Amino acid sequence: MSSSKRVIVNTLAQNIRSILNIVLSFYSVRIVLDALGESDYGIFSLVGGVIAMLGFITNAMVVSTQRHLSFLYGKDDDDGVSRMFSTGLLLHYLWGILLVFVFVLVRPLIFNSGFLNIDASRLGDANAVYIILVMSLFVSFITAPYRALYIARENIVFISIVDVFDGGLKLGLVFMLYNISSNRLIVYALIVTGIAILNLIALAGYGVLKYRECCLIPRRFDSKMMRQMSSFAGWTIYSTGCIVGRTQGLAVVLNHFFGEVINSAYGIAIQVTGAVQFIAQSVQNAMSPQIVKSEGNANRNLMLSKSESASKFAFLLMAIVVIPLVWEMPYILNCWLKNVPDYSAVFCRYVLIAALIDQVTIGLGIANQAIGKIRNYSLVINTIKLLTLPLAWFCLVKGLPAESTMYCYLGVEILCACLRLPFLKYTAGLSIRHFVGHVCMRVVLPVLMLILTCFIFTQFIDIEYRFVYTLIVSAILCLPVIWYVSLCRQERCTIREIIKRKER
Repeated sequence: MSSSKRVIVNTLAQNIRSILNIVLSFYSVRIVLDALGESDYGIFSLVGGVIAMLGFITNAMVVSTQRHLSFLYGKDDDDGVSRMFSTGLLLHYLWGILLVFVFVLVRPLIFNSGFLNIDASRLGDANAVYIILVMSLFVSFITAPYRALYIARENIVFISIVDVFDGGLKLGLVFMLYNISSNRLIVYALIVTGIAILNLIALAGYGVLKYRECCLIPRRFDSKMMRQMSSFAGWTIYSTGCIVGRTQGLAVVLNHFFGEVINSAYGIAIQVTGAVQFIAQSVQNAMSPQIVKSEGNANRNLMLSKSESASKFAFLLMAIVVIPLVWEMPYILNCWLKNVPDYSAVFCRYVLIAALIDQVTIGLGIANQAIGKIRNYSLVINTIKLLTLPLAWFCLVKGLPAESTMYCYLGVEILCACLRLPFLKYTAGLSIRHFVGHVCMRVVLPVLMLILTCFIFTQFIDIEYRFVYTLIVSAILCLPVIWYVSLCRQERCTIREIIKRKER
């Protein structure tokens, strides 16, 4: 299968997975929120968020392992790939054990010092949920190298199957909560952990059968590779930590000023955004291995070209979903949830817009990972994201409303997205003029088409489940614009070629 065809097949597989998971995730949140209630759901979001403040290391390690594997695949170094995976697996075990130790050590500080604003009568359940989710984090951490292997191998289809199974199983099991009279919060945490274990079994088991470099127990160890991965992972952890620290730290700030109930609204916004970001992530997962392989083949121009395409495709695919959701958010929340927490629509809108803006230059972040020198990128670009927290705190101390925190969130995200351009010009020779012409200018007309369609529907049409029609019609009208305006001639030719092969 050619590289272009593989990208499109993998992107389609992940988009199908994304659509299914969005539906499953949205309905699961409705059931969980109804079964647990606003208070318990807020506790789960808050405790899970505290763990995520350190659990971001899992995603950082996936990125690090995938980058090094893809680089070696690009050099056709089979022996190096085997040593790299085994060394990476050992590193995940060591880091996983260390994380569990850290979480157990800081637990008294989190729950006994008043760090979290949780009612005293619920501290026992919150502690139990904390321990269960720490175990879930450890399992996810061990799963990370296998997920990285599939991405590096560009076998996105199997990951998509596992993720859809994950969402379907979670939805089926949460209905059990209605049949439980007590400890629903703890049972839900056990469900989340149990599904994480099944994911590990599926990904590790199939990987061992499919790929010779895959193993269950580390078989080889390379100290030089360990140092390389540790250094790269360290700065990736810092970068991801800034992003997660911003997101989850804002939950703690809101909790401090408004209590646990507002965390339900913020938790819903993060849940919605996480579900929608699967769409953009599908493009990143499909194109990231080829971007890194191009750099491994010492083809910098091709690497930058693919990075630009990744930015454009990720933004457009996400815009098709995000813009209608932003316009229809109050209506969607009322249809989706039985009881809509205050500020839910405002939080959802701003977090979704911020996530969409991030996609405009997201491919440049992948390009920086391909180059491998990420220290300065981490310090310059991602540190700025943490400015959201002091800015939000300042706004709330001054008595501004809760939505003022979202202005800070969005403004900082815009700044970070813009800063990627001069940074990659300096480190990789990126042509800012070419990027603006090839990516930014080519997405303007589709965005305007989406906004116009959504405006007409929301202002002049009032029918049941209107948001479904808004989403479908805006996408149908936008796709021809994307085809003739956003895609370059080479991209259109590639798609036509794949369609012709399918017809044969």
